[in-house]
Amino acid sequence: MANTTSIKLSDELKEKVSTLAQGVAQTPHAYMVEAIAERVARDEKRRAFVDDAQRSLAEFRRTGVAYTHDDVMSYFLAKAGGKNPRRPKPIKVPRARR
Repeated sequence: MANTTSIKLSDELKEKVSTLAQGVAQTPHAYMVEAIAERVARDEKRRAFVDDAQRSLAEFRRTGVAYTHDDVMSYFLAKAGGKNPRRPKPIKVPRARR
């Protein structure tokens, strides 16, 4: 169920929203709801990306397992070229360099 929320817009922003909404055959309300939903989705993706990166870094610091840039790039370029290359071999990074 939808709840009502009020937002205050400057006259200038309200006019821009109204003009742009008309240009895409939407009501100003629908335009704003869609804009907010798109922003929320984008911010959720960013948060998930950062969370994944933090987990990956923690795993690397715990294990020291990594892959060289050259090996990974060669693998992806071969995959993109339709080949079936072997996966890169992991290397162990010394604890002092983690």
